[in-house]
Amino acid sequence: MTDALVIVFVKNIKLGTVKTRLAKTVGDYGAFEVYSELVKITEKATEALDIDKRIYFSNAAVDTQWENEFKTVQKGIDLGERMLNAFKDGFEAGYERIVLIGSDLPDINSTHIENGLDALKTNDMVFGPAEDGGYYLVGMSKMEELIFKNKPWSQANLLELTLQELEEKQAKVGILETLNDIDNYDDLIVSDFYKNNQKLQEKIQQLND
Repeated sequence: MTDALVIVFVKNIKLGTVKTRLAKTVGDYGAFEVYSELVKITEKATEALDIDKRIYFSNAAVDTQWENEFKTVQKGIDLGERMLNAFKDGFEAGYERIVLIGSDLPDINSTHIENGLDALKTNDMVFGPAEDGGYYLVGMSKMEELIFKNKPWSQANLLELTLQELEEKQAKVGILETLNDIDNYDDLIVSDFYKNNQKLQEKIQQLND
């Protein structure tokens, strides 16, 4: 067991349930293809880390993904409660520094995750800002439940509001490099992830012809 833990939140890759905002433009099959590629990138980013990992699936653990890693299912009514429960599990298991990432980041790599864990050596919390006003990474060296309660999930003021509350509590917070996640068609087409993936472009084009 390492003193640090990486938690990955991943949706089960099921047609019609992933990247629903993107699906409004590229269709359910297109969204399925995009998310499948993003999960592969996330898996590759965490593979290189010699750190304990726990993979939290939305509905059911999948044997073919993150082989030989700890896998379980998210618990909670909303995203905040699900993340809170995952952090509680980690701290109760004895981990001292924990970061949690999602699985829709085209530019995520192992360095971003390592930077998050390093920041927790001198901070209580760490965030990796997303360009849409949310965050792609959240980490803690001690439990702080307010991060996950009564928050405007998927809204542009999520991180700003969270940081304001933490400032009032005089918490020490580290901030990482800003990355863009893929939520809609505009996010997709401007990303290098899409521009450099000819096969994905062709699949999206075929599905929408």
